[in-house]
Amino acid sequence: MLININPLSLFQTKAKIKKVFREAKASYLNRIRFAVGMFYFGMGLSFATWASRIPDIKSALHLTEGDLGSILFALPVGQLIVMPFSGKMVTKFGSHRILIFSLIMYVLCLINLGLATTALQLSLGLFLFGLFGNLANIAVNTQGVYTEVLFKKTIMSSFHGMWSFAGFTGALVGLGMLALNLSPLHHFIIVAGIVLLMVAFNFKFLVRAKEKKKPKEEGKKLFVKPDTALLWLGVIGFCSMASEGVMFDWSGVYFKDIVKAPGPLVVLGYTSFMIMMASGRFLGDGLINKFGRERVMQISGVMISAGLFTAVFLPYIIPCTIAFMFVGLGVATIVPTVYSIAGKNPTVPAGEALTIVSSVSFLGFLMGPPVIGHIAQSFGLQFSFAFIGIFGVLIAFMVSKIRTSA
Repeated sequence: MLININPLSLFQTKAKIKKVFREAKASYLNRIRFAVGMFYFGMGLSFATWASRIPDIKSALHLTEGDLGSILFALPVGQLIVMPFSGKMVTKFGSHRILIFSLIMYVLCLINLGLATTALQLSLGLFLFGLFGNLANIAVNTQGVYTEVLFKKTIMSSFHGMWSFAGFTGALVGLGMLALNLSPLHHFIIVAGIVLLMVAFNFKFLVRAKEKKKPKEEGKKLFVKPDTALLWLGVIGFCSMASEGVMFDWSGVYFKDIVKAPGPLVVLGYTSFMIMMASGRFLGDGLINKFGRERVMQISGVMISAGLFTAVFLPYIIPCTIAFMFVGLGVATIVPTVYSIAGKNPTVPAGEALTIVSSVSFLGFLMGPPVIGHIAQSFGLQFSFAFIGIFGVLIAFMVSKIRTSA
């Protein structure tokens, strides 16, 4: 038996949420939900802004696919460095404080990426971008779990929908910046200013919650064996986010080098992917309530593989655009579902549970793109996309094993 991901009623959040939030009126709860959603949006917009200018930065620094792949490894390295501390920091200082601090630093690091003139500078910038991105990721998803508890219904997918919608918005803004011939630096400064305004208008509405402390004997241990259920959830998230990360960092390159899309149509694949991922996440809560998590996640895994393999065997504009839409729908609900379950684990505080699952998952998001670069350098970009396509099948298989052995 692996794990049981049946009804969320099996999981109860351990956080003690302040009374002012628990007894708030519906209108105030909606304001809280909007504020948390804006932080998801700010994170997604920041990352999408970087992703939308990768081809330009690659060209400006005269990088090969292998060079870019190596540089992109700096992102997961930054995440790995802070991983042992992020959950504990969220638990000790509060997710609302860590989220405000880390998101501000995240956008400042985005500006720093625009200042890079050498491969080394870009690598160092991406290292810091990954470090503060991990902190913000853990904190914002902890806020998502707390808000979901206040609403007493599944809303996590819609939060991730805001992140995806921000990705789509970032792609459109990137297209506009290209049309205006603005440099990546000026582009990044404009977006950073927008995100900082979002923080200023919404930080007061974040949920304040205090995690229950672990028993003293457990707290004395330097290393504690992670909950098995959380590790398996992380593996499922890893496969999904590896596919998602490839779409962010390599879809533009794929359309430019393999599909041979002309001019502005280079961003068509990325844009179609983001539209469908955002749509799937806004519809995801309803689909899960109707058909069940297991079935939705299995179908999602199959769609990821079908989309990537279609792009490999039919490398033309229309088939690839449709294929990337399938990938977008496929990755839409997997990670929100995994995070929702992890945040309600009965034995681990929400921040630390999300650190385990989110960090393993996000490693796929960050490591997938650089791995693709090295595989593409040796065997070609189409082969590397086919390699990632296997992950969708693995997701469907793992969910099936979890369900049948529960």
